[in-house]
Amino acid sequence: MPRRPSLIHRNAPLPPTGRLRLARCVVEDGWPLRRAAERFQVSHTTAARWARRYRHHGTAGLHDRSSRPHHSPRRTPATVEEQVLRMRREHHIGPLRLAARTTVAASTAHRILQRHGQPPPATLDRATGQPIRRYERSRPDELVHIDVKKLGRIPDGGGHKALGRAAGRTNRNGTGYAYLHTALDDHSRLAYTENLTDETAATRAAFLRRATTWFAAQGVTVERALTDNAWAYSKNTWRDTCRDLGISPRWTRPWRPQTNGKVERFQCATRRSVVSPA
Repeated sequence: MPRRPSLIHRNAPLPPTGRLRLARCVVEDGWPLRRAAERFQVSHTTAARWARRYRHHGTAGLHDRSSRPHHSPRRTPATVEEQVLRMRREHHIGPLRLAARTTVAASTAHRILQRHGQPPPATLDRATGQPIRRYERSRPDELVHIDVKKLGRIPDGGGHKALGRAAGRTNRNGTGYAYLHTALDDHSRLAYTENLTDETAATRAAFLRRATTWFAAQGVTVERALTDNAWAYSKNTWRDTCRDLGISPRWTRPWRPQTNGKVERFQCATRRSVVSPA
């Protein structure tokens, strides 16, 4: 297996070419070590080391070697490492909580996880413990995420925190709901949102037409539209609108909202700034 080229240590007195010249002077030309050390301005022991490596290993021996010890008698026992790894797999916890449940320090648990290639918990899916696979389309136009967020409007005088649960209920005070329809480009995160009065199939289809027109004005021609499996997206109204606009409809897997997570997260971040239409 070919040796990977290693970086030169920042405090190394000689580069590889200088080491080779020194070693050849000693091994091939017969220079005394002290003369070679003075000529290349290094210590006697440094000159002896490069000459010895060149004599036994040739030019391959002139590269910097790892400072990792050959033996680690005080390394954490394999049984303890297996316990830490097993608890990590079962509970998906980090070094601090692993240290509280085992006999090792948090720093030791961290080194064990690093040694075995375990990523930080923040990069894992909470449900499965598997690394989160980030995806993104290679360019705009390819895919637009679409979803609707239903929010209760707050009446004049405040909601249930001010009026109480019974008086502040949305369906009793007549204020109704706000339906935020959002279309978000997968690649650029460019988003278009409308605050509409309902979420019927006709309303969603009309929103798609206006969103497509708006994206086109920004230089984005929508090719695919990804939605969840709401009843309105399964109607012919939605399918016919997509066909008329030249858009290929796509649907997420049932009970898998993560597939449409980009627009879901966008809506969660913007729902507190909703303003009711005049």
